[in-house]
Formats: sequence, C-alpha cells, structure tokens
Amino acid sequence: MPSPSALRRVRKSMGERFKVVEVGPRDGLQNEKQLIATSTKIHLIESLAKCGLPTVEATSFVSPQWVPQMADAEEVYKDVNKRPETRYPVLVPNLKGLERALAVQVDEIAVFGAASESFSQKNINCGIAESLQRFRPVIEQATEAGISVRGYVSCVLGCPYEGRIAIADVARVAVALYEGGCYEISLGDTIGSGRSQEARALVHALAEEIPIDKLAVHFHNTRNQALPNIFACIEEGIRVADASVAGLGGCPYAPHSAGNVATEDLVFMLEGMGFDTGVKLPRLIDTGRFISDTLRRRNGSKLSRAGLPKHYFERD
Repeated sequence: MPSPSALRRVRKSMGERFKVVEVGPRDGLQNEKQLIATSTKIHLIESLAKCGLPTVEATSFVSPQWVPQMADAEEVYKDVNKRPETRYPVLVPNLKGLERALAVQVDEIAVFGAASESFSQKNINCGIAESLQRFRPVIEQATEAGISVRGYVSCVLGCPYEGRIAIADVARVAVALYEGGCYEISLGDTIGSGRSQEARALVHALAEEIPIDKLAVHFHNTRNQALPNIFACIEEGIRVADASVAGLGGCPYAPHSAGNVATEDLVFMLEGMGFDTGVKLPRLIDTGRFISDTLRRRNGSKLSRAGLPKHYFERD
C-alpha cells in the first residue's frame, strides 16, 4: 500500500507528461533466435509510432556477425514511414556503426556502457575504461553532425557475474557519459535483480550528480519487480522510462533474464497515476498481440493477456 506522501505525489502528477521510450524493435527483437522479416520490423515500428509513443528505438548498427538479427539495420531505418512527431533513435556501438547510421541520416543515436567490468567484457569485448574511450569520438562526431546522443548504463542494480554493483561504480559511468555529451542517461537493471528500495537509492544518489530530468530508467522484469521499481523511481522524480511492447527482450549474457517491462503494463500504471503519456492504449495492446502472434510466443504483457477492464472504456 503506497504511503500517504506517495499518494499526494501521485495526485500532483495529474496531467503531467511522462515519456515512454519504446525499445522493443531493437532491445526486444535483437534477442529473438528466429530471423525476423524486415517487413515485420518495419510494420512493428510504424504501428508503435501510430500508438502515440514519442520515441521508438528502431534498430541497431552493430556487427551482423555478432547480432545477425540487426543485419538489415539500413533497410529498416530507410524504409520506415517516419512520423514528424516521433523520434527513431538507433544503437551505435562504435565509429563504424556511426558511419553506417550517418549514411541513412539518423537524427538520434544511443551508446551502451556497463557499470560492471565483467559484463562490459562479455557484452562489448572491452573493459569500462576502454568502452568510454571508444564512445568519446562517437559522441563528438555525432554531436558535430547535429545528432542527439543518449547513453545507456547496464547492470546498475546487479550483474550476472559480479553480483551487487556499487552505486559509485554506476555513477562513474553515468557521469562520464553525461559529461561526455549524452543528453539523457538510461539506467538499466539488465538482469532484473533490483528491488524498489535499491532503485530508489540509486536514483536519489545519481540525481545529486546528474539533473533528475536527464535520467531515465530501464527495468527488465525477470523477477516481476519492474513496475514497483519504476513507481519508486517516479517518487524520486523520474519522468522517463524505457519499455518493450509485449515484454519482448532478454539478454544473452544474463541467464534467465526476461524482457523489459511491457509497454502496455507500464502505460496502464502511469495512466492510473494520472500521468499523460500520449499513448493510445487499446491500439498498443493490438500491436503487442500482433508481434506476439507473429513470433509465435506468449505475450509478456499481463494487461494484454487479461484485457482492459470494462470500466476503462466508461471513463469521462
């Protein structure tokens, strides 16, 4: 049961804008073992944008050798019918990836660091210090080209190899990315090991070094803690969260990890708290069902499986 102070904060949120960053087409699909048709990816991205999501992460310019699912990144990005009110960022791991992204005229990229030395080695084949050095020219060149850069920090609440990660280690990477030119830092609980008090403490500490409106959260739902964690971070002032339609995703380097929090479930919670997300929830549910049926996998959204309650459609 939320505390009285929490409920007061929720009431103050009535009509306040909350940005949901949809990461399913990239973070979700890249972990699917079956190769997905380019046309399906394009349809998914366009459908998500039509739901009113302000940001839909479209694809990843990584090496096709390491992530075959993203081998069609150029084709996907070029062929998406882009809406002027929607942003379509792409993940870029290095200068070669940036060169490919620039060739198709992207307007936003994301770089991906880790708070865990072991995870950094496993995920991008280099340590934290080297990864930050690698990102520096990427951020500089993107900025010079007028492209916005977002930074991800993974394993902020735990690592599959090292266990608990110190807040100071997270802050070191997050601050380096922010001061290096990233306009926003997304804090990722990659293996879904964190709980609400830990999430709250992390955001509270980082907000002393990075403005709270420059922080976002990215929670995987491995242990069904993503929504409680987001709620706790909202109480600390967070107003941006990543999510994946139908709960798509996982992590090949994190055993038993589940996908991101389902976008449908997050939007439903945010609406109940009084936030304005701009998202058409019934249409989003249809999109989640489409991609789940296409992939022949169970829909990871509890809301989609249960359906919207009848009184949802009786609102004023």
